[in-house]
Amino acid sequence: MPIIERRAEQRGVLSTYSNPIYGALRASAAKADSLIGALGIFLVGGLIVAIVGAAMFGILASNVQSGSTQAFDESVIRWLAAHHTRTLDTVMVEITALGTGIVVMMVVAVAALFLVLAEHKYSVILLLASAIGGIVLNAVLKLGFNRPRPTMFAPLVHAVGSSFPSGHAMNAAIVYTTVAYLAAGLHQRRWARWLVMTAAFIVIALISFSRVYLGVHYPSDVIAGIIVGLAWAAFCMVTLEAIQNFAFRHDPLIQGSGKPALYGTPQDPARPS
Repeated sequence: MPIIERRAEQRGVLSTYSNPIYGALRASAAKADSLIGALGIFLVGGLIVAIVGAAMFGILASNVQSGSTQAFDESVIRWLAAHHTRTLDTVMVEITALGTGIVVMMVVAVAALFLVLAEHKYSVILLLASAIGGIVLNAVLKLGFNRPRPTMFAPLVHAVGSSFPSGHAMNAAIVYTTVAYLAAGLHQRRWARWLVMTAAFIVIALISFSRVYLGVHYPSDVIAGIIVGLAWAAFCMVTLEAIQNFAFRHDPLIQGSGKPALYGTPQDPARPS
């Protein structure tokens, strides 16, 4: 039985949320006769996701630079400021900590350690590439736009650097989505995968909301961060799946460099359908 890495079961760019699209890509890639062919089919899908995300970000960024979003942004922050409570302040401070650089990197480190011990090297590459690439991309975007942070009221937490796009929202979207995507592959039941991915999106939404509530970001900042983060994570995931798909079907050298799937090979009748 050939040795393969764990993701033998059909999964999409965002796990169970896009299985129909990913299924079509996988079926097409199965017919590819070369590494370039297999990679090309999946990379096209990833590029489509990335391009759509980039287009949405570009439209939003253009509106932010023209000042079209400013009235909306400020009205949301003022409304939230009028509804602050001491309890909610404490809760939001704790939630926003989940998106700080230290916490996010710890999540990456722990997940990567588990994957290394389990010998899932392609998953480690995906996680590190998406996380590190996201940090670099966010830094470049912040320098390029250099948007001042909100000043409607004194922020409840310390924040440095420019405001657009939100680093907390972007890093959370990248890391928590990627980790959830990898974790979903360990579950044999569909409802468990939905639960994992849904939990990740809830965490991302809460972190993003906390940044606006605490007065350190405009709503458009966190929306932009989520859009770019999800687009980058999706591209990284599809790229990994392209390599995986080729390894499963065509190249014994790549196929033998990973760990057996956690719940069997594609031909294993014990593996859940």
